[in-house]
Amino acid sequence: MKISNLKELRDLYGYPSGRAKDKVLTSLDKHCINFIHHAPFLVLSSCDKKGKLDASPRGGHPGFVKIVNASQIIIPDAKGNNRVDSLGNIIQTEQIGLLFLIPGMDETLRVNGHAYLSTSEDHLALFSSEKNKPKCCIIVDIKEVFLHCAKALMRSRLWDMTSQIKRDSFPTMGEMLKDQLGTTEDPESQIDMINRYKQDL
Repeated sequence: MKISNLKELRDLYGYPSGRAKDKVLTSLDKHCINFIHHAPFLVLSSCDKKGKLDASPRGGHPGFVKIVNASQIIIPDAKGNNRVDSLGNIIQTEQIGLLFLIPGMDETLRVNGHAYLSTSEDHLALFSSEKNKPKCCIIVDIKEVFLHCAKALMRSRLWDMTSQIKRDSFPTMGEMLKDQLGTTEDPESQIDMINRYKQDL
């Protein structure tokens, strides 16, 4: 049976209680700040005015996201493929959701808020040490922040070395794109792709 309204959903699941209900903060505390300082990776979610969704991975050295204060953080827009899906969505709706991950740690940190793009020299200067300096930054005004439990990453065994596949047992990116795009040229090898990517890190 399709669940078609919130009442049906709540009848099935009930309501959160205790820590699950009370843990949502409206600004960063010392533990959230520490989490962001140690996180080298996040997933950025956004949508446009028509509701078209996007989730984009972002990464850098631990602490690549800068904390301005307890209510604001800044994400550099690292050099990419110029699709700018997330950036276009932010311009349209100014809404953003973030999921921070730390390798080896099963808990995650969720941040929701309003966002806008900035080319301010003051903001860009925060990333002056980067090899490829960002053209713009994403300014996030935090509305909700909370720690998320470890269950999903425990189930997936994401950080367990024994659960990792051998990369050569899976098609290369070049092979997959060749099939998807229907091109005739030889696919780029994994080594060539990695060496090309390294130029943009």
